[in-house]
Amino acid sequence: MLISENALKVLHRLKDAGYAALLVGGCVRDLMLGREPKDFDVVTDAQPEEIRKLFHSARLIGRRFRLAHVRFGRAIVEVATFRALPRSAEGDGETEEADLLKTEEGRILRDNIFGTQEEDAIRRDFTVNALYYDIRDRSVVDYVGGAVDLRAGVIRTIGDPETRYREDPVRMLRAVRFAAKLGFHIEERTAAPIRELAPLLLHVPPARMFEEVLKLFHGGYALETYEQLRRHGLFQFLFPLTEQSLATEEDNFPLTLVPRALANTDARIGQGKPVTPAFLFAAMLWEPVRQRMRAALDEGLNRHDALARAAEHVLREQVRHVTIPKRFSAPMREIWVMQPRFERRAGKQAEHLLAHPRFRAAYDFLLLRAAAGEADKELAEWWTHYQEVAGP
Repeated sequence: MLISENALKVLHRLKDAGYAALLVGGCVRDLMLGREPKDFDVVTDAQPEEIRKLFHSARLIGRRFRLAHVRFGRAIVEVATFRALPRSAEGDGETEEADLLKTEEGRILRDNIFGTQEEDAIRRDFTVNALYYDIRDRSVVDYVGGAVDLRAGVIRTIGDPETRYREDPVRMLRAVRFAAKLGFHIEERTAAPIRELAPLLLHVPPARMFEEVLKLFHGGYALETYEQLRRHGLFQFLFPLTEQSLATEEDNFPLTLVPRALANTDARIGQGKPVTPAFLFAAMLWEPVRQRMRAALDEGLNRHDALARAAEHVLREQVRHVTIPKRFSAPMREIWVMQPRFERRAGKQAEHLLAHPRFRAAYDFLLLRAAAGEADKELAEWWTHYQEVAGP
C-alpha cells in the first residue's frame, strides 16, 4: 500500500506516544481497490486535546464532530478520536447529554461520544467505509464485513438504514455518491427507505448542502450521480425548480442541457481541466430561469428586466435548499445575462462582448445550449469563427 508520508508521520507519532492509530475509511477502501486516495484519514484513541498537544500544527475543528487537522504545509491529515454509538444514559448522564444532541426527527447535531475501535466501526455509515489499516502488522481490520462488500461491489449501511438516514440525511446522498464513484450498486435494504426519507434533506443546513453538491457533481462522475439522484427521488430536494422544469418538454424535444453539462464536467475533470461551481449551478438553474423569463416577457417586461427578475426569483428560491456563495452567484448572473447579448452582433457590439471578462464562460454556455438544441447552432458557429478571426 502506498501511504502518504504525512499520514505515516502522524501514525508513528501517535503510536510512539502510546496511542492506537490506524488509517480508516475511504483511503483504505481506495487502496484496496487499487485507486490512489485523495485524502488519508487517521483514527486514534487519543482525544482531541491530546492530539493537539502532540502536533504543534494541529487545529481542532467542528462542533458537531470534534476532530483535528494536522497541517504539513498546504496538506492536511485529518485525525479523529474513536467514536461510539449513543448509549442509553446511565448515572447522572451529564456527559452523554453534553456530547450528543439530536433533533426530534433523530438527526444528530453533535456527536462527541468517544469509544473503542470496534464501536467506532459500528457507528460509521457504510461497510466499505469502515475498514481500518494497521501499519504495525500491515493488516486490514474489518468488523462489519466491509471487505466482502468491497469485493462484491455493494454499498450497504451499517445497522438499520432508516435509523442511520434519520441520524444524518446526507448519508442518502453519500450512498448515491459512492455507488456512482465506485461503480457499485446500493444494496436493496439500504436503498429501500431513501425515497420516503428524502424530504429529511430539507432539514440539513443549506451551507452544508452546498458542500455536498460539489462532492456529488465535481468528482468526475456527475452524470451517473445525477441519474441515480433522480432515480431515488433525491434530486428534487437539491434543485426543486430544476426538477419541475425537467418534467416538461418543448416541441417534443427532451430537455438535455443538464445532462450535457454534467457530461462536459466529467470530461473536463478527466482531462485535468478546471471546473467551477458557477458554471455547474448556471446550467442546473438555466431552464427554471428561462421559463420564468418567458412569463415575465408575457407580462410586458423587456428582455433585460425579464431575465433579471427571473434570475432573482430562481436564486432566492434555490438558496433555501442549497447555499450559493456570492463569489459563484455573481458570475452565474453574468453568464445568464450575456446569453441574449450573443444575438446582438452589429457594429462594435461583438467586439465589446468579446472583451468581457466573463466571455469565455458565457460562450461555453452558449455552445452547451446549442448542443442541447436550445440555442441556434449557426449563432454558436458564428461566435466560434469570430474569435478565430479576431485573434487573441
